[in-house]
Amino acid sequence: MSLTSGSARRCLGAVKSTRIRRLRRGVGILTLLVALWLGGVAGWIVAFGEADHSRPSDCAIVLGAAAYGSKPSPVFAERINHAVALYQAGTVKYLLFTGGSVIEADQSESAVARSHAIAAGVPASAIFTESQSRTTAQNLIQAKGVMREHGLKSAVIVSDPLHLKRAASMAEDLGIDAVTSPTPTSRYRTWKMKAGFLMREVLFLHGYWFTGK
Repeated sequence: MSLTSGSARRCLGAVKSTRIRRLRRGVGILTLLVALWLGGVAGWIVAFGEADHSRPSDCAIVLGAAAYGSKPSPVFAERINHAVALYQAGTVKYLLFTGGSVIEADQSESAVARSHAIAAGVPASAIFTESQSRTTAQNLIQAKGVMREHGLKSAVIVSDPLHLKRAASMAEDLGIDAVTSPTPTSRYRTWKMKAGFLMREVLFLHGYWFTGK
């Protein structure tokens, strides 16, 4: 009786051990596949952002970023400066600045960008703004409305390199005829800053794929 019970326990133990090994192997394979997928998406974002796809277009859509009082943040300033360079080179006919304000008493991001561009020599007549948006998706939705209102058919989206894959996906889904042009002097210079931005964009891009936002 005891021998039979002992054999049964050993058999059950062996079955349990086998199941645990299979579970661990399955978890390991799944973890590897997820890591490979995320790594692939990250590489896709990096490669896309490194290429300048700019072409002659009606306008440059400058995606909003923080502004402090009447001054753009360093990140936003780089986006504005790049859009101004595209205008001065004749690549775009107009600049379309996006971005509202977090605090109502503050100037909107787009208003700050407009002042910055005018100070750089861009005529006010060549600048359009929208001041309702606070996210990338909202930036592009509002920009599409401005483009429609003024008869603009094509655009170059300007932002930091790692931001552009998600922005391009959103623009395509919105039916905006747009290409992208990364800021060549992005403020995200250190590996630590780039890694943080990239991780966020990988997360946000998946969020957009699953929720459309």
